[in-house]
Amino acid sequence: MKVWCQILLTICVAGKSSEVEAPRTLAVEILRFDTRVSNRRMTSWKGGAGAQAPQKDYLTSMEADKIRDAETTNDRIKLFVEFADDRLKKFQYELEHPSQTNHEQMLNYLMNAYIGCVDDAADLIQLGVEKQENIRRGVDLMATKSKEYLEVLKKIQSDGKEIEIYRDNLDDAIEGTQDALNDAEKAKKSVAPPPVRRKS
Repeated sequence: MKVWCQILLTICVAGKSSEVEAPRTLAVEILRFDTRVSNRRMTSWKGGAGAQAPQKDYLTSMEADKIRDAETTNDRIKLFVEFADDRLKKFQYELEHPSQTNHEQMLNYLMNAYIGCVDDAADLIQLGVEKQENIRRGVDLMATKSKEYLEVLKKIQSDGKEIEIYRDNLDDAIEGTQDALNDAEKAKKSVAPPPVRRKS
């Protein structure tokens, strides 16, 4: 609650100095709030019910709750893919609409957050294969989305806009996404195929 009060205060101050800048300030502050580092710990999907996972500083507390409460590995993979998608889109937005402050930090934070989400989804796929779980939906989703993400990342790389700011993280993201794609394609051979619908 205090965070939102601070945001509203910032918006009010900005609005007094420039009525035109107020809407943009609101968008930037909401973006910062939504991607703020969460210090909460999640219940581990690898351990028992009381086990604690390492801190995921690229997830909001609400996202961490969703991961913890997800019932299946498929659901958790889907969530991490959704979060990766969100971070990549916000990176593109920040690149095209730079914040007045912390622009460099924001770009690197969002790219790092994207990498973290992709890595976690890939780890869950590996875990699901090892446990012989039915994760076909998650594997197929990861394979499809990884291809899309690679296209976006390589376009960002080829466009080269402000690339010196985030080059290292972008290289890591491309490598990590390619690895995730390879792992997903390999996992397709290990997991059960989708059920075949009988013609009525």
